Amino acid sequence: MDLTATLPALPPASASAPAPTGTDTTADAAGHCAFEMPRLTAMLRHALPRFVEGVIAPVAVFYAAFALLGLNGGLAAAVTWVYGGILWRRLRGHAVSAMLVLAALGVTVRAGLAAVTHSAVVYFLQPTLGTLLVAMTFLASVPLGRPLAQKVATDMVPMPEAFLRHDRVRRFFLRISLLWSLVFFVNAALSLWMLFSQSIGVYLWVRTGLVAALGAVAVVVSVWGFRRCLHHVNAAGAGNGGTVVGAAPA
Repeated sequence: MDLTATLPALPPASASAPAPTGTDTTADAAGHCAFEMPRLTAMLRHALPRFVEGVIAPVAVFYAAFALLGLNGGLAAAVTWVYGGILWRRLRGHAVSAMLVLAALGVTVRAGLAAVTHSAVVYFLQPTLGTLLVAMTFLASVPLGRPLAQKVATDMVPMPEAFLRHDRVRRFFLRISLLWSLVFFVNAALSLWMLFSQSIGVYLWVRTGLVAALGAVAVVVSVWGFRRCLHHVNAAGAGNGGTVVGAAPA
């Protein structure tokens, strides 16, 4: 039930040739490719249900059961929520990813340890330490020249290799990796402080609100920055005589 701020999950967007239907993909004389980003409303429609399912609902389920049934009741509700989500996906014919199964196993182990030690701190400490590790990974990827933000973004939104090689795009992903490293460091520091100094109720609701707000600001900055980057790259491609190789109305 820990909120880990993440880069926004975006619907499939424009990619390299052959371009998907509804995609504007441009190649200039130098071999650079440009593409159009999905509309913000489409990204919000894609992300909001996942935010409610993955952040708000788990906190509400855990806290309601915790308040009514105690720690063990909250832990049981948390585990039930995770496996219920997997069962719901299977019943609807949706694929269950290996990451989701690993996450369910992780929640099960955390809940078991918390039940044995009778400590909610044990349950919430592990994902907080995981957030700290993610922050360090984002930071380390910058001096290595392999920005993790680029890897995450291309996993969610296919992008042409020529576009990714553009100097402005490379600089953008290096800077955004630094931004998200800072976001995760603040997330982890805030979580650790509140976990050891506040009640579980305050930790769940106040921390979740603060971390969600921090993540939302980082998402807005990331999307705004990427749109500016796209604008400059696409304008440069058009100035170099780029030609649209696949187009359809947005």
